[in-house]
Amino acid sequence: MAKILVKPEVCIGCHLCEVWCAVAHSKSKNLIKAFIYEDPKPLPRVAVEEDLPLTFPLQCRHCDEPDCVSACISGALHKDPESGRVIHDKERCVGCYSCVLVCPYGNVFIDHENRKIVKCDLCAGLDMPYCVSNCPNEALIYVSDS
Repeated sequence: MAKILVKPEVCIGCHLCEVWCAVAHSKSKNLIKAFIYEDPKPLPRVAVEEDLPLTFPLQCRHCDEPDCVSACISGALHKDPESGRVIHDKERCVGCYSCVLVCPYGNVFIDHENRKIVKCDLCAGLDMPYCVSNCPNEALIYVSDS
């Protein structure tokens, strides 16, 4: 199962993981176009927590037994048995935010404009998540079984 691990001792709190995550989930996949021209603006699925001098990027942990999946009343969240990813189907999401309330890590985020949630999908379809490949200090590590 794939996971993103964090080395907080080298995280500099630059928030580039947030920026590149938003780009990864944009229509254009282009840094400039995503933030200037796209509407709605793409949202990151990672958040950098700061308690200086410590900074720590947080994203979905793709738990073995995810509370968010159990709490989802519409079936919009499910655990993929093959990849181990917790997958969100935005078409089925009803915006009840139960998953936001039960996530012990606070890694399910509200998309206020669309009244749904967004969460890390480990950049499905790519070999490496954007946040990991664009971290200037290599504070994020992608560990995969494959």
